[in-house]
Formats: sequence, C-alpha cells, structure tokens
Amino acid sequence: MKIAILGGTGHEGAGLAYRWAAKGHTIIIGSRSAERAAQAADELTNKLTLISPNHGPLTGTDNLTAAQQGEIVVLSVPYSAQTPTLNAVKEALHDKILLTVVAPLGPKAARTWIPPEGSAAQQAQDLLGDTARVVAAFQTIGAAHLQDLDHVIDCDVLVCGDKKADRDIAVSLATDAGMRGVHAGSLVNAQVPEALVSMLIAINIRYKIKDAGIRITGLDNAPQEA
Repeated sequence: MKIAILGGTGHEGAGLAYRWAAKGHTIIIGSRSAERAAQAADELTNKLTLISPNHGPLTGTDNLTAAQQGEIVVLSVPYSAQTPTLNAVKEALHDKILLTVVAPLGPKAARTWIPPEGSAAQQAQDLLGDTARVVAAFQTIGAAHLQDLDHVIDCDVLVCGDKKADRDIAVSLATDAGMRGVHAGSLVNAQVPEALVSMLIAINIRYKIKDAGIRITGLDNAPQEA
C-alpha cells in the first residue's frame, strides 16, 4: 500500500512509517518542509536497511504532494495544526481514507479536553465533508518504542469509522505495525480513545513510564468477523 503520512517527521508519524516500511509498504513522509521530510525519510531508510534490507521505499516531500501521492493518507500532526493542514490538502483527499491519529490535548495534557464537535476526528470529517472518509486509530499508542521492531507493543489499537471496509484497512495496518486492531464502532465513538490519551499521560507521569496503553479483554475466542 502507498501510505502518505502528513506530519511524518514527528515521533508517532515517523515510528509508524518505520514499522509499515519494514512490512513492505511504500511510505511518503509529508511535512510543512519538504527538505525536513526528505531528511527524515533518509534517516529511516538508513536505519531500516541495517535490519530489513527488503523494506518498502521511503521518500519525503511537502504535505500536499504527499497527500496527492498517497493511496491512504495518515494525519499525524499536533491538534493545533489539524485544521490548517487539512485545509491545505483537502482537494488531494478526494475519495480517500484519512486515517487520523490526532488526539486533542488541552492546556493541561493530563486532563481531558473535548472539542465542541465531540472529537478531533469528527471535526476533521466535518471540515472535509464528502471529500474523504475519516477513520480514527492509534490515539492510545505511545511512540517511545515504535522504532524498535523487537519491542512488543502490548496494547490494542481502537479503530473508529463509519464504514467497516475502511476500519478493516486500519485494522490491517495495525497488524502490520505489530499491534492488534479492534473495531470500536462508528466515528462518533472516536471521542473515547481520544479522551483516553489524557488519562494515559496521567498514568505515565504517575508511574514514571512511557508506554501505558489499553487492552480489550474477551476477544481471544471471538468469531473472526465479529
């Protein structure tokens, strides 16, 4: 799959790029600075080549060009940059999936803040209208160990979106990143995993860790197509 990651020079975007490229996906890292994106792609390529010579290609460019080239577009920017980024690439998202990993954080990151629309994901869908189909995932995943392929990320990826086929793609990408994706209902439910981020930050602070996460119990014996 050809995956464009807007804001792919950040910790989570770069970490997901690293893991997906290791599985053979073609990755286009986007940034406000094409030069910075190209540098990040080169650094990830050099690192991956040492351990996974058959990895997928990584390139870097500006956000708009990345969105134009990607078959699926991942939004991995700070919440404050969500609206200007989407306004800049909206036309390039026509009939594509926008997989958002954005979590809105208020003035105190360890205290939940909810946007007026209910979630950052719903806000993105309202802005895009019928241009793209928004799926929310990876909000509750810590970025600290994403570029360590030997590290087992012991948490689930909650996937919210209005179409099962779109959620299926996100679940598949979670598997390729070494995690279990869980169908968590329609896009309106994205409010829940987004809000959980502040709680996980509070847990990380309290217990002096970096990777608090969420696991869903009871799925081991669930039917495959539940």
